[in-house]
Amino acid sequence: MRIHCKIVAIAVCFGVFLLLYFLGGNAADEPPLREVEKDRYFLPSSGHGNIVSVKLPEKSHEEPHVVLKHPRLSRKAVKIPIRGSDANAKTRQKSNVGRPAAKSSGRAVDGLMHLAVVACGNRLEETLTMIKSALIFSVKKIKFHIFAEQELSMEFEKGLSHWPRPLSAKFHYSIYPITFSVGNAAEWKKLFKPCAAQRLFLPVILKDVDALLYVDTDVLFLRPMDDIWSFFKAFNSTQLAAMAPEHEIPKIGWYSRFARHPFYGVTGVNSGVMLMNLTRIRSTRFKNSMIASGLSWEDMLHPLYQKYKNHITWGDQDLLNIIFHYNPECLYTFPCQWNYRPDHCMYGSNCKGAEDEGVSILHGNRGVYHDDKQPAFKVVYDAIHDYPFEENLFQSLFFPLQTKFLDTVNTLCGRIPQVFLKQVEKTMRAVYEKKVIRHVKRPI
Repeated sequence: MRIHCKIVAIAVCFGVFLLLYFLGGNAADEPPLREVEKDRYFLPSSGHGNIVSVKLPEKSHEEPHVVLKHPRLSRKAVKIPIRGSDANAKTRQKSNVGRPAAKSSGRAVDGLMHLAVVACGNRLEETLTMIKSALIFSVKKIKFHIFAEQELSMEFEKGLSHWPRPLSAKFHYSIYPITFSVGNAAEWKKLFKPCAAQRLFLPVILKDVDALLYVDTDVLFLRPMDDIWSFFKAFNSTQLAAMAPEHEIPKIGWYSRFARHPFYGVTGVNSGVMLMNLTRIRSTRFKNSMIASGLSWEDMLHPLYQKYKNHITWGDQDLLNIIFHYNPECLYTFPCQWNYRPDHCMYGSNCKGAEDEGVSILHGNRGVYHDDKQPAFKVVYDAIHDYPFEENLFQSLFFPLQTKFLDTVNTLCGRIPQVFLKQVEKTMRAVYEKKVIRHVKRPI
């Protein structure tokens, strides 16, 4: 009987043990309760009221991948933060304004080259032809800053919007009204040519632009804008602008013979093509003949004009010559072929750089694109103006230009055709090779 009780007790204990074993095993096999995901959370987007979903990576050494949802920007001004030296928030003019550069080296962080032009009166077609010439040859995208009277603004919008997509994909633009931050606006507007003085106020107006190239409306690019943009790399630590000399020969130069005010160097400089490091200009105090401690760019403009207004002939260009007369260390000068004007050939050829390398930028001042005084200049303008977009450059631009140039060889400026044609042919050949020639690997 005792033996039977012991067996029953052992069996019961063994059964209880097995029961506990199976219960514990089942519990261990069940998954734990799901917790709320800790690797996903939500943040408000940058001030626009949208929600940003952020997925943290599984590995701690990877950066989180942030998917931002930006609303479509309207055409109204939008305030965004600016990086670099202009770190305060600025207001942009349009949704197509490029991201401002943060460095003062002339290299924009948005990858764009910036070009500014001022157009008033009957300069619409001339300005559009200048823009066209810049786009035909340039490699990098360009951001155009167009300052125009109200009547011209809609015409620019209309003209630029009709260009074919392959070309329109190469540029952005903003159109600004004519404004002057100091002094009498009506007086500034009438200085020399209508609205020409606007260029003096570019550092004040374009506060979110680091560097740009300013050109007059009567300028034509005969090679990529990228090439003159590269001069920014040649600036030393004090240089903040670049221009070409007004003349190559002092005894026939205007400033050296007639100026009644201080001017830069021996022959002065021409401001029709001007590189401007706006960041440096805004942060520099300029020496002058009025205040010994120096003045900022904006504070200097009006008193400088008041002092010399009865002694200047060429308006804002004369003021720039006065500024750099007192601050010569701030100016970089590039060769005459980058601002080639009738003065370089109408008294005999006096631009050695153009003879050797060809004209890089043609500046048709004196109205030579629209009369018959200098046919060589007019032929180049007409060829670019009439060039149909997306056509073969050699057939539709260079060959007609070469043919028409034969009619100008008996004129002072047209007697050396290679001066005008050399750089055009070289640039077109480079464009052709890039687009047409295919490099085929040799068979192994």
